[in-house]
Amino acid sequence: MAGKRTSAKNDTTTELKIKNAARVVFHQKGFAATRTRDIAEAAGINLALLNYYFRSKKKLFDLIMLESLQQFTLSVSDVFNDEKTTFEHKLQVLCRRYIDMLTEHPDIPLFILSELRTNPNELISRIHIKENLLKSHFIKQFSEQVKSGKISAIAPLQFMMNLIGLIVFPFVASPIVKSIGDLSQEEFVKLMQERKALIPKWLNAMLEV
Repeated sequence: MAGKRTSAKNDTTTELKIKNAARVVFHQKGFAATRTRDIAEAAGINLALLNYYFRSKKKLFDLIMLESLQQFTLSVSDVFNDEKTTFEHKLQVLCRRYIDMLTEHPDIPLFILSELRTNPNELISRIHIKENLLKSHFIKQFSEQVKSGKISAIAPLQFMMNLIGLIVFPFVASPIVKSIGDLSQEEFVKLMQERKALIPKWLNAMLEV
């Protein structure tokens, strides 16, 4: 019995090690440029063991892509659908959470954007992005404030594009931003942290009637 438990634990540990390595390599290189040998080397295992756990590069990639998309969209779903908080509070929390997540995983946006070009419909449908974002309580509050005249009459999709763009674009364009500002990685991170407070102010100014 003890032997079976140890074996199961080893299986889980090895599978997790492969997934973590694959996530790093796929985020950096994308699907086409990644070899299964690259993943095996990053995980510190042989190629045969990787093939035992994941039969193909495509299967492993689909898993990593789905998890990356879910991390990008669902990590804030509780904020979007919290009926006890105001629209303004949600906006502040969303900015903080997304910036913290992208600071920790800066390769996710460019990875998603580049890979979604190959097969967007299937992946988007699997994470239910329309239901999680545009049909959220956050957007309902936004629409109610537009109807009541408290904020400018801007289409919800326009607002979401502005919100996502202000948060995500600096991370996608980080090499350019660092070059223009002559910033180290630490200074870039500090700049992004400052945007947690600045982005809600900019969006509120844009929404003023």
